[in-house]
Amino acid sequence: MKTLKDAKVGETVTVKRLHGEGPVKRRIMDMGITKGVEIFIRKVAPLGDPMELNVRGYELSVRKGDAEMIEILG
Repeated sequence: MKTLKDAKVGETVTVKRLHGEGPVKRRIMDMGITKGVEIFIRKVAPLGDPMELNVRGYELSVRKGDAEMIEILG
């Protein structure tokens, strides 16, 4: 299973599935990250946390822990 955490800077990936339960999953979905959406990885902080993404035309920062819950195609 490949997650968003495994994606490299400059890649565009597609969300396959969201893992997690309850409020955490809801928060990820509220940020616009849902099944089938394309995500462009803009940059990753020097220590790997957080990741800066481009989702649905806006910029978003996501923690590594949340990125592990987002399964991607690839």
